[in-house]
Amino acid sequence: MADGSKVFKKTSTDGKLSIYLAKRDFVDHVEFVEPIDGMILIAPEYQKEKKVFVTLTCAFRYGRDDMELIGLSYRKDLYSLSCQVYPPLPGDQKPLTPLQEKLRTKLGENAFPFNFSIAKNLPCSVTLQPGPDDSGKPCGVDFEIKGFWADTLEEKVHKRNTVSLIIRKVQYAPEITGPAPHADITRQFMMSDRPLQLEASLDKELYYHGEPINVNMKINNTTNKIVKKIKIAVEQVTDVVVYSLDKYTKTVCTLEINDTVAANSALTRTYSVTPVLANNREKRGLALDGKLKHGDTNLASSTILQPGMDKEVMGILVSYKVRISLMVSRGGILGELTSSDVSVELPLTLMHPKPAEMLRMWLLRNLLAINCKGKMMMKMKKRTKKAKSEVMAQLKMEQTFCGLCKLLHFTCTCFFIWCCEVLVNILGFQAKLSLYMFGWVTVPTYIH
Repeated sequence: MADGSKVFKKTSTDGKLSIYLAKRDFVDHVEFVEPIDGMILIAPEYQKEKKVFVTLTCAFRYGRDDMELIGLSYRKDLYSLSCQVYPPLPGDQKPLTPLQEKLRTKLGENAFPFNFSIAKNLPCSVTLQPGPDDSGKPCGVDFEIKGFWADTLEEKVHKRNTVSLIIRKVQYAPEITGPAPHADITRQFMMSDRPLQLEASLDKELYYHGEPINVNMKINNTTNKIVKKIKIAVEQVTDVVVYSLDKYTKTVCTLEINDTVAANSALTRTYSVTPVLANNREKRGLALDGKLKHGDTNLASSTILQPGMDKEVMGILVSYKVRISLMVSRGGILGELTSSDVSVELPLTLMHPKPAEMLRMWLLRNLLAINCKGKMMMKMKKRTKKAKSEVMAQLKMEQTFCGLCKLLHFTCTCFFIWCCEVLVNILGFQAKLSLYMFGWVTVPTYIH
């Protein structure tokens, strides 16, 4: 491409059909969904006998390929669009988009455009995490663009004459969010005149993937029981509404705290939990954001329902909640046998930020890291400079002490020699001889 933009390409097995797209993620802005515009390259021999069609299908797969027996298919199409790209129909011709013009210039006259507009009431791409021993395509909701060579749309085509490319419908966090979740409960126990009160809240309603969730907790224990353990769990609730009303709840993050609250006492504290996919790789059936081949993904984003939307068309509904549980017992040896739980739930929304917000968060995170690193380097330099000055001062003190010791030694020696000379002058030759015998004086100085 002239501007260096990225283009995705997928070619059929026989090499006669190729699909070109500028991107594979299409954003649902609630009011509208980004349109799909692409090109399909058709070999000249495919332009003689039959027609070429391109379809867009949103399907819910609730079974693996190896489970399909006797013609039964564990797949339900939720939405489908189709267009005939060759020979082009006069009524379907639309002006080329800038991308299609560039691709037409590069690929030549054998490239034909196609356009689709996705309905805004469709679900986003969701994948149910397969187990370690599962094979084939995973269950979930996916969007597929398929081009094939046939006489009619209903004709059964061979895989070698077909090219298909998986795309994703994604949704970013809304700009306007609701109030911060808050819940409280008052529990009365037998053999206790006063109740136990638990109050919990979150800082906000909307959190981004990978962002810590702060849980504010206030416990007022006016009973004669003891709160022995606090448990915080983030749970993912998956509603499969296509073929049944199944609801699955899976814990994606757990924090157990051994903080105790004695009788007639209170506790106010904030705890932090961060649900991430890295800690839940082995959980089968966990809802994830739609996954492309050779790409990684994350926990599924919360489903945003607009008023009047049909839930059955949504396929899979995903929501999250934080459950706070207190284990209350009487204490003592038999206290565990009579323990009971007091719990509250806080709903939350877990989504991706918009690309501009993601860039801002990335810049802030990196600037903060650079700032922290700079401060650490300055502290290390200050510490190094301080340590160096301390060593130099210590060396200077040692040198001064050594000089003083040498001066004292020289002074004592001179004083001792002066005393010896005085003694020799007083005692005479006999003292000189005695000092010479002990080696304290030399012959030339005192014996003459």
